[in-house]
Amino acid sequence: MTTESTECCKSTEATECCKSTEATPCCKSTGTADCGQSCPQTNLGLTCGALLLRLWLAVRAIQTGVEKFAGSVGSDQPVTIDGKTNDYGLTAATNVKEYAFSHYHGVPDALYKKFAEEPLMRLPGPLETMPKELYRWLGGKVGGEKLADAPAAWATFLEEPIMLNVYNLVLGPALLLLGLTILLGLASRTSLFLLGLLYISLTWGLVLIKEDSGVAWLGIHLIIIVMALWLSKYNRFCVLKKW
Repeated sequence: MTTESTECCKSTEATECCKSTEATPCCKSTGTADCGQSCPQTNLGLTCGALLLRLWLAVRAIQTGVEKFAGSVGSDQPVTIDGKTNDYGLTAATNVKEYAFSHYHGVPDALYKKFAEEPLMRLPGPLETMPKELYRWLGGKVGGEKLADAPAAWATFLEEPIMLNVYNLVLGPALLLLGLTILLGLASRTSLFLLGLLYISLTWGLVLIKEDSGVAWLGIHLIIIVMALWLSKYNRFCVLKKW
């Protein structure tokens, strides 16, 4: 490299001059004065950081969604004496964890009862009663807030408060779906944004019942999502990377 080109790179207002020289990657990217020195550029660290955040958020969402289908079943297990099954037929009641669609609960029962008492969890009167009125118009029987003769699978879904019941129904599948799309890199930016909105909706509910520790916990999750979005341009192994 000539002295002239080196001096050009050393100057502070020589962007175009640096672009015209052969050994200028360092000058253009970092503005360093030593154009003759090799300046390899790598984003490996940022790529690894983006992948780690992606995996953490995906695993967090997927396993949380799976746990919505968890429940316990009581069973009688033989009592062991000195490591051996007793000969007297003694049993002890134990609870065994299992996963099944019948155990599904989007919102835990304890929180569900608190949410149901919140007026902001209810739609305006006409909208809240519309499904019942429609069901009655179709010939169904309605008793209080319940659909008396409706199939159990969707009777509960249409009982008041409707908005909470809808949220309870979609929360688990939404976590599973978003977790899988983030894990597979399918429209990562959109998936991360939607997961952030989901956590904001959970935050709103916890604010209503004054669960401040849960609000702070979800706030940390939201910060992690923002970090993942910030590093999304370094993400790899994606489908529909633009989105």
